[in-house]
Amino acid sequence: MFIDSHCHIDFPDLYAKIPEVLDNMRAHEVSHALAVSVDVKDWERIRALIEAHPNIYGSVGVHPEYADAYEPSLDELLAMLAHPKVIATGETGLDYYWTKNEGNVLDWQRARFRTHIEAAKQARKPLIIHTRDSAEDTMRILREENADEIGGVMHCFTESRAVAQQALDLGFYISFSGIVSFKNATVIHDTAKYVPLDRILIETDSPYLAPVPYRGKQNEPAYVRHVAQAVASLRGISIEEIGRASSENFARCFLLDTVRT
Repeated sequence: MFIDSHCHIDFPDLYAKIPEVLDNMRAHEVSHALAVSVDVKDWERIRALIEAHPNIYGSVGVHPEYADAYEPSLDELLAMLAHPKVIATGETGLDYYWTKNEGNVLDWQRARFRTHIEAAKQARKPLIIHTRDSAEDTMRILREENADEIGGVMHCFTESRAVAQQALDLGFYISFSGIVSFKNATVIHDTAKYVPLDRILIETDSPYLAPVPYRGKQNEPAYVRHVAQAVASLRGISIEEIGRASSENFARCFLLDTVRT
């Protein structure tokens, strides 16, 4: 069995066909999925999903790219994180791709990130970290804010072994998306072979980044088994071993005694 540790099935195109999404998960032996928040204005939709479906978990957070999103206070984040089916804080982090020359925006992103880390520590709900063109600052802030007290996952990891090791040293897990199946993603291939098996997660980040053989099409949680196959092939082990290890890692990462069915 497989677990999609990061998807956005609350986004309109997937939310409109949830029964089909869930049927496809079952058909591809994907037992659970984590519906990840990017904007708290969509919290009610995520809450409806996680309350209606026992095998869907949720998170609470505001994506670092969302400049115009409502900025929740620490107390507001904590109130939403208290939901028993919410198991993570985020996604949060830093994204400098569009804002390299906008110092004020970068300051604001960093302030939002620090608030989420504090919420995660107080709520005891691990972090889901997004980092793009910002690895140095991301790792620095995680260290400064003692994020190792709660840990979490570096989602859709596209960085080098060196950055992966910094995250591992802080107790974080490393999650690979469909990009790991792309032929030219050599840096990610190297990292996927480097990360210890007991620290690997797999994800779709759907509806984005569909793995081969669905590259360029709408992604969905069922396709996480193709991510597992890509990682297994790189490591020279079976897909069953990746499925088993990543599912056990999911439970440990998100502080679950077991993954509820």
